[in-house]
Amino acid sequence: MFVVACGVLLLGYPVAFTLAGVALWFALLGIGIGAFEAVQLLDVASRVYGTMSNATLMAVPLFVFMGVMLERSRLAEQLLQTMGALFGRVRGGLLASVVVVGALLAASTGIVGATVVAMGLISMPTLLSRGVAPPLASGAICASGTLGQIIPPSIVLVLLGDVLSSAYQQAQLRAGIWSVETVSVGDLFAGALVPGVILVVVYVIYVLFAS
Repeated sequence: MFVVACGVLLLGYPVAFTLAGVALWFALLGIGIGAFEAVQLLDVASRVYGTMSNATLMAVPLFVFMGVMLERSRLAEQLLQTMGALFGRVRGGLLASVVVVGALLAASTGIVGATVVAMGLISMPTLLSRGVAPPLASGAICASGTLGQIIPPSIVLVLLGDVLSSAYQQAQLRAGIWSVETVSVGDLFAGALVPGVILVVVYVIYVLFAS
C-alpha cells in the first residue's frame, strides 16, 4: 500500500486524493479477497468524527494558518532582511541569519515545507548575489527549514503526541497498571526544545567557519 501510494504521488496526483483513493482501492481489494467485511467500511465515519473532535489535533490547522499568515504578511522576509543588514558584514553572517530566521519560522509555523519554500524564495537570490557557494546556500536553507520537525511547537510532535499517548496507555493497561500515565504534547515539546536549540547553535557555528 505504501509503495502504491508513493507511485501515485510520483505520477502527480494530489496528496489528499492519492491517500484517500489508494486506501479505498485497498479496502475494496480486501473485501474482494475476504480479508474483512464490507460493513466495516461504515466505521470510517466514526473514525473521521473522532479525529475531528480530537482537541490535540486541532492545533494542526491552526499552525498551518499561522504559517500562511507569516508568509502572506511578509514578516519572514522583513525579518531576514533586518538580520542580513545586522550581520551581513560579518564573515558568514548572512548564512547565520538564514539559520536563525529558519529556526524562528520553524518555531512559528512547525511546517517543514512552508519554511523551506519561504526561505528559498526569500534568501536564495540574496545569498547567490553575495557570492555564497550554491551548495552551501542550499544546504543552509534546507537544514534550517527542517528544524520545523523538532523545534516546538511542531505539527509532527503534535501528531506523535496523540499517537504515543494512546499507545503508552494501552501498554500500561496490558502490563496491569490501572493508574495509567499519559505522554502529553507538552512533554514532547519540552524534550525537543534543547536538541532543537543545540542544532541551531551547531548550524550557526558550521556556516560561520565554512563560508
